[in-house]
Amino acid sequence: MNRLKDIQLADISRFRGEQMGIAMLLIFLFHVSLPRQDAFFGLHRIGNIGVDLFLFLSGIGLWFSWVKRPEWKSFYKRRFLRIYPAWLIVASLYYIPRFTGGSWWAWIDLFGQLGFNWEFWIRDELTFWYIPAIMMLYLFAPPYMALIRRHPVYRWLPVAMIVWCVLVQYIPVIHQSVGHIEIFWSRVPIFFIGINMGAHVRKKESVDGSAIWLILFLFVMTLASCIYLEQARHGRFPLFIERMVYIPLTVTAVLLFSVLLRHAPGWLNRFFRFVGVLSLECYLIHIHFVMVHIPKSWSYWPTFLACVAVTLPLAWVLSKIVDRISRKLDPIIPE
Repeated sequence: MNRLKDIQLADISRFRGEQMGIAMLLIFLFHVSLPRQDAFFGLHRIGNIGVDLFLFLSGIGLWFSWVKRPEWKSFYKRRFLRIYPAWLIVASLYYIPRFTGGSWWAWIDLFGQLGFNWEFWIRDELTFWYIPAIMMLYLFAPPYMALIRRHPVYRWLPVAMIVWCVLVQYIPVIHQSVGHIEIFWSRVPIFFIGINMGAHVRKKESVDGSAIWLILFLFVMTLASCIYLEQARHGRFPLFIERMVYIPLTVTAVLLFSVLLRHAPGWLNRFFRFVGVLSLECYLIHIHFVMVHIPKSWSYWPTFLACVAVTLPLAWVLSKIVDRISRKLDPIIPE
């Protein structure tokens, strides 16, 4: 009997761009509305895991970047130039036309929204929630990476982060204080687990090929659990519970994608990689600038395809504008 080939963790890095593209497409699928009674509803809702895939893969990429150049100022500068110009352009296009003036507080609120989407933190305003969330995670990534390089035992901190999610949901005083941003807390563990995973990926470690059966078992079990929860019990359970199940689902999905993409046709990988490169721009544009203009009468799949077809060229244009701005800002911002 032939021995199963080992799973090469380096393939996660090799196909990281492609997996970012898959994650973005899943988010497209999640944001297209679908009736609750539709048989595809549960699976459609699992597109939400695209965010967790992004965060896990981002954590892996950050570890590579940090080990190569462990300098805090340089790290923050690179993250700032990648996110902030795109964010400021899109936020201005969205919030300024909707601004009607008023009291001094209205002006403060506008600048707070343009600066770092502060109403997400204040009252869980979800318009562009991923941006303030990822900015906060990037803020704490360098101290975490410096800590685990010096004291590897602290790689267990994501377990404490999972416990914190339980406390946020069920301890009244904590829930009343910070429970409104549960969507953020429940995504924190997978980001730092991704950083932990980055060390193994960078060392090009491998997993015994026989582990594929365990990976498949965990993937199917967690995927089926999430589909059932969404299809049969949507709105009747705390969402953080499902997002905890997303953690093993995300890790196993990334491992399986890294195997499948190695055998995928070149054109398909190139398409996924193209979407992955534009993932930030796609996220910022697709809901509030494209999807809102697609006729509500269109069915699910035509809406999805139209949204992708229109968003990608717009995202490409935005990326070129941002690239120019970033190149001009790069020598100005000190490291």
